[in-house]
Amino acid sequence: MTTSRPSRLGPGPSLRAVRGLLLACHPGPTVAVTVLVTALAVASGRDAAGCALVAAAVVAGQLSIGWCNDAVDAARDAAAGRTGKPVASGAVGVRAVWAAALAALALCVPLSLASGPAAGAVHLAGVAAAWAYDLGLKATALSWLPYAVGFGSLPGFVTLGLPGHPWPAWWAVAAGALLGCGAHLANVLPDIPADLAGGVRGWPQRLGTARVRLLIPLPLLAATTLLVLGPPEPPGAGGWAALAAAGAFTAGGLALGRGSSRVPFAAAIAVAAVDVTLLLARGTAITVP
Repeated sequence: MTTSRPSRLGPGPSLRAVRGLLLACHPGPTVAVTVLVTALAVASGRDAAGCALVAAAVVAGQLSIGWCNDAVDAARDAAAGRTGKPVASGAVGVRAVWAAALAALALCVPLSLASGPAAGAVHLAGVAAAWAYDLGLKATALSWLPYAVGFGSLPGFVTLGLPGHPWPAWWAVAAGALLGCGAHLANVLPDIPADLAGGVRGWPQRLGTARVRLLIPLPLLAATTLLVLGPPEPPGAGGWAALAAAGAFTAGGLALGRGSSRVPFAAAIAVAAVDVTLLLARGTAITVP
């Protein structure tokens, strides 16, 4: 009688598929957005249960968006030779990714509505906008719109789940939308040549690599300006310092970015970090009085 032993050449098919599925969800953005929104919920005064619901709803929504994106782009990624994409490389099947995306979306609905009908509707509108991007808007001149709606909806999801269901301040929503536009530019920048070859002509692809490289920090700087000058109370020393820092990062990115592909991206990350810090520092102030 013989017994089988695990292969030493690599993980078995099932483990490879699980790893592929995890990578196909875009784990970096999924974790980053979930942590950001959960931290915003904590800063705004949501209780422990409310923060847990926010985290669960956001992670479910982000998982569904990431899996949908890789399932839709599977053929295009394979044609472009993107072997780092799990579906394109054959690590996991398209049907499995579609099934995971739909399951996560179905789970996102009750988790979002658990924060209240208004909060849930706002979050689901943002998730729906992201799915619209994956399913076709990414190849149009309106490719920025789902990012603006998705990120702009996040403050409302947090505040409308608070006692009394207060609306988010306009400047918090606008700053979130601008953060989304900056994220869109930064996310697409490395793939512009392959996207153009594959027939994808969204907003960044139409602008071209050189213009996008220089444009990335600008919507993020506009978000900084709103977060500092938007609230009714005058900005303190910290706010002015944050605005000055964001301006310096942006100026540096614009001045040095013509000869480098990394400097503008690094500048955008720095300005985005300033924006996130400001947004979290505002805490309960992001609601309408």
